[in-house]
Amino acid sequence: MYSKKIAIIVAGGTGQRMGSVLPKQFLTIQGKPILLHTIDQFVAAFTDIQLVIVLPEGYIQEGKELLQNNGFTKNIVFVAGGDTRFQSVKNGLAQITESAIVFVHDAVRCLLTPALIQRCYQQALEKGSAIPAVSSTDTVRLLKGEKNELYNRESVMLIQTPQTFQSDLLLAAFNQSYMPSFTDEANVIEANGQPVNLVEGEFENIKITRPLDLAIAEYILAKRAN
Repeated sequence: MYSKKIAIIVAGGTGQRMGSVLPKQFLTIQGKPILLHTIDQFVAAFTDIQLVIVLPEGYIQEGKELLQNNGFTKNIVFVAGGDTRFQSVKNGLAQITESAIVFVHDAVRCLLTPALIQRCYQQALEKGSAIPAVSSTDTVRLLKGEKNELYNRESVMLIQTPQTFQSDLLLAAFNQSYMPSFTDEANVIEANGQPVNLVEGEFENIKITRPLDLAIAEYILAKRAN
């Protein structure tokens, strides 16, 4: 029933925190745009995967040319992003017309591995959802008004993507009206009465947000190459 695989790559962000005019998904690491690094991992995980690339409207043509110039010409749809992540993902979901396992992934998390993608797929098949998460390695304190208190970090999980779902669950959840708490797909699913099932993430699956992250990603990719 869920043999079809669709990855919605959310690349609707800008380069504000990166200090770049160019949206960060087009910045390069080891000479290759971040967006291409990300797509390569999904194609390596599943050669039959279909890609829905969500980009700022003004960069859709640039995205098309980038992928075409790098040999990606099949199983790809481009969609304009919205004002919120929720709307961007909803625009991508509008392209789904049959049952599938759907991955929703931040384009700028380009260091994920095919093993993580395959792990998410398998759990989503079995449980309906797979949300990658890693434990907190930092001490955590909770703010309470003007005071703060220590919180047990053993109870804290840091959430990543690709957040992966059976399509019927995800499509039903995105029929809800938007709420500010919908910062990721797991929150949307949970608000619709469905359980959030965590799966082991990867500590190297960082989100490229600031210039330092580019340097870290360069190091990680160089280490993997060696």
